[in-house]
Amino acid sequence: MSGLWDSWLRERAALRAERGTERFDPVLRLGGRGAATRDALDLASNDYLGLSRDDRVVAAAHDALDRYGASATASRLVTGTLPVHRDLEAALCRLTGHPSALAFSTGYAANLGVLTALSGRGSEILLDAHAHASLHDAARMSRVAHATFAHNDPSDLDRELGARPGRRVVVAVESIYSVLGDAAPLPALLEVCRRHDALLVVDEAHGIGVAGEGRGLVHELGLVGADDLVVTLTLSKALGSQGGAVLGSTTVRNHLVNTARPFIFDTGLAPAAAAAAAAAADVVLDDPSLAATVRANARVIATVCGIAQAAGAVQSLPMPSPDAAVAACLDLRAQGVLVGCFRPPSVPDGVSRLRVTARADLTGDDLLQAARLVARAARAHAERGDDEAVEGPRAGDAPSPVRGLPTVAAVEGAQDPASSSPLTQIPPHDTDG
Repeated sequence: MSGLWDSWLRERAALRAERGTERFDPVLRLGGRGAATRDALDLASNDYLGLSRDDRVVAAAHDALDRYGASATASRLVTGTLPVHRDLEAALCRLTGHPSALAFSTGYAANLGVLTALSGRGSEILLDAHAHASLHDAARMSRVAHATFAHNDPSDLDRELGARPGRRVVVAVESIYSVLGDAAPLPALLEVCRRHDALLVVDEAHGIGVAGEGRGLVHELGLVGADDLVVTLTLSKALGSQGGAVLGSTTVRNHLVNTARPFIFDTGLAPAAAAAAAAAADVVLDDPSLAATVRANARVIATVCGIAQAAGAVQSLPMPSPDAAVAACLDLRAQGVLVGCFRPPSVPDGVSRLRVTARADLTGDDLLQAARLVARAARAHAERGDDEAVEGPRAGDAPSPVRGLPTVAAVEGAQDPASSSPLTQIPPHDTDG
C-alpha cells in the first residue's frame, strides 16, 4: 500500500483510539450444543424467538440446500428466482396480512431498495430522527432532498410536510426503536401523512415476532392494507434467518421489481435462508405464545434492572459514558453473559446504553440469574464512571442520566417471576410491552 493510503489509515485508526470508538469482531459463540462447546448465555443477538436453532427451521434450510444448492446463482431477474422465494413471500404475506411481498438479500438492502425506488426526481424524504442507519443511508443514496423530523412527533412531521406543499414525500419510520425502546405512534403518523398525501414507510425490524402476537405492530394497530403505507422487515432477527423484505400492494411490488437497484443487481437470497425464514414465519403465525414469552422475559429483565419495559425485545440500560458501557459488557462477558452495547458513533453522544435482548427460548432460572448479573454490572460501572472525568469528544456522554438502576440488595432479593415476588406486581398496562 502506498505511503499516502497507509498514512491516512493510520490517522483514522489513531482517531478512533483517541475517541474510544474502536471496534473488534471477536468469536464469542462456538456454535456447538454439547457441554464441550456450550456458548455463553446470549442476551446480545437478535434471535428473539430462538428460531435460528428450531428443528423445523433448520430442517427447512437443509431441504432447500439439498434441492437448490448453496446459492441462488443469479439475480432474481435472470435465473435467481426459485420456488423457495415465492414460498417465502407467500409465508410473509400470511404472517403480516399484507397482499404482496418482495424478498431482498438483507434488511439493509430492502430499506435501500424501497426508499430509492419510491423517491426519485421531484420527491423528498423525511426520516424520524432516530430511524435506523439503513434508512438514513438510503435517503442519502436516493440523491433527493431529505431531512429529519423530531422523534415520534406527529406535530413536527405535520409542520415539515406543510412546508412542502405539492411535493411527493416519502416518510420513513420504525415501528419499534431498539435504542430508546419506544413504539411509533403509527396511526397518528399515518393520519398526518394522509393529510399531506405523503407515503409512510414503516420498518418492522423490531416489531415482527414481538408485537401483535408476532405479526408486527402494523398488524396489531389494524393498519394492514392501507395503500399509502409500505412495510419493510428483516428476516435475521425474530425469524432467525437472513434477508429482508418489502410488503405492500401488488403495484408497489411490481414497481420495486422494475426499479429497486438492490433487487435488480443483486444475487437472489440464498435458498437455505429463504426456506428457513419461510418456515420461521409459519411457526410465528401458528404459535403466538412465542411473542408472549418474549414480552414476559423482557418484563423480567426490565423489572430486575429497574428500568421501564421497552416495547420490543431489546431492553436498554442507560450508562454514563461509552467507557462505562464497554466496561460493563466486558465484565459480563467474563461472567458468561453476552450483552450488546449502544455507543458512539452508532448512537449520538449521551445515549450510551447496555443492549439486553429478551429471548423466548431462555429458561426462568437462566434468565433471572443473567438479569441479576446485568443489573449488578450496570450499577457497578455506572457508579465507577460517575467518579471519572469524561473529556474530549466523549464529553457529551457525561450528562447521560442513569435512572432507576437497582441497588445490589434489590437485585439479590429478586425472585423467580413465577413466585409471589414484586416481579409479578407490575401494572397491567406494562404487560404487552
